[in-house]
This record gives sequence, C-alpha cells and structure tokens, in this order.
Amino acid sequence: MTKELSNQHSSLFEQIKQTDENGNEFWGARALAKALDYTDFRNFLSVIEKAKEACLNSGQQVKDHIVELNEMVAIGSGAKRPTQSYKLSRYACYLIVQNADPSKEVVALGQTYFAVQTRLQEISKMEEYNRLSSEDEKRLFLRNEMAKHNAQLAAAAKDAGVVEPIDYAIFQNHGYKGLYGGLDAKAIHKKKGLKKTQQILDHMGSTELAANLFRATQTEEKLKRENIKGKHKANKTHHEVGKKVRKTIMELGGTMPEDLPTADSIKNIENTNLPKQLNPKTKSGN
Repeated sequence: MTKELSNQHSSLFEQIKQTDENGNEFWGARALAKALDYTDFRNFLSVIEKAKEACLNSGQQVKDHIVELNEMVAIGSGAKRPTQSYKLSRYACYLIVQNADPSKEVVALGQTYFAVQTRLQEISKMEEYNRLSSEDEKRLFLRNEMAKHNAQLAAAAKDAGVVEPIDYAIFQNHGYKGLYGGLDAKAIHKKKGLKKTQQILDHMGSTELAANLFRATQTEEKLKRENIKGKHKANKTHHEVGKKVRKTIMELGGTMPEDLPTADSIKNIENTNLPKQLNPKTKSGN
C-alpha cells in the first residue's frame, strides 16, 4: 500500500464529512458507503445494523450516533430525489468500519482513520483532561492512563497465550517496533539517551504518551474482538496496530515518536500544585 493511496483515502474521509446547523460533524451513510467501495447500498445497510448492535452493546444510545434521514440523490439529467440514508457520527463511522468487509483495502484505511480520530476525540472531550492546562498535568494524566491500560493489555495478551515474562517483553517489543519504525525498547532507550534502568514511558511528553496509549488500547481491543490465540499471532497483531498508528501520525503530518524530545522523568514533576487525582504514583512498565 503506497503512502499516496493511504493519504488519498484519509483525505476522502475528511472530504465527505459534513457539519449540521449546530456545528456538529457527521457523515452521510450513502457517501460513506461509496467511499468504502460498497456499490449496492442494500449491502451496506446490514453493516449499519451491526453498528447499531455494537453501539447498544457499548452502552451508547443509537439515536445519538445513527439518525435516519432522507438524502437527495441524483437520478440523472440533473434531477434528484429523496432516498433513505443515515446521519452518522464519527463514533458510528468507527463502528461501521469495524464491521465492514475486511477484505477491502479502503476499509482497513477507514478503520485506522476513524479509530485514531475517535480516540483523539474521546481524549479531547474528557472533562478531566480538558481541565488540565499544563504539559506536566497532561503527562501525568496520560501516564496514569497508560499504567491502567498496560495492565489490561497484559491481561488480554495472557488470554491470547503470552504468559511468560520473556514472551510479554517480546510482545511489547513488537508493538514498539510497529510504532517506532522498527526500533525495539533497547533501541528506543539508545535513541532517547535513556539509561537501561529508566522507564521509557516516564520520559515521554503528552503527544508521545497519547500515541502509545492508542497503541495499547487498540491492541487490547483487537486481541479480544478477534479472539486471537497464540504468541505469534498476538505479536503480529501488536506490530500491525503499532504500524497503523505510525502511519496515521505520518498522514496527519505529525512528528514520528522516536523523533519527539525526551522529557524529564515524570517522577521529578512537583505534584504540590497539581490536581489531587494526578498525584498517585504511576505504575512501572515499558
């Protein structure tokens, strides 16, 4: 898959995005179906139904994300007629691409695009995160989130067959290699100028932590969703997710994680003036 093709489709998802009278972004179902190479909208309707079910299972209200409406569709000679469609939120699009035909290359690109953007939107809408004004506060918030989700990732990996500590270290390195362009934990330490005893996560800024948080949460979800079994398949999954996150950073014009500056140890941040919920000691884990 070339970078040009990837950029083309990521751009397409942005191009078909619309804004309603209240300033809320949304996607029209027919435009999204076309973008995802569904030539028959009836086939796409079954994907929307699966997305509705997934929405309910996640504890969300379907009406907040998928709203039926009539869309004006061209029928030839410049004429248009109202046709059944849906107004879809970004989260609805995320659920749709997760349930769409995985053999379509553009679906894989859509999964990356909507997954990353949905996660970023979730973080930006977190009331707690929005109250944070300084880089130190954001680092502590995201570092604590990483500690929690690394534990959940370890549990998911164990269920997949990654049991021994050495196997988990290998599993983690596969994720790092995907996200950091082939660098494993040892190489990242060297690149960042860290000592062997220093935790990588403790020396990341908020941008780098957010990328790693997404890598961890998406790998955990994929391991569970696809019921992946076996160390080899788990390692491959972690590597693929890391690569997808890296590709998205590239498409958005961001700095590659290995090129982001090394931050001072998070343990040196003075907590006295920080929100109380950010003060607990962060867990270890590379």
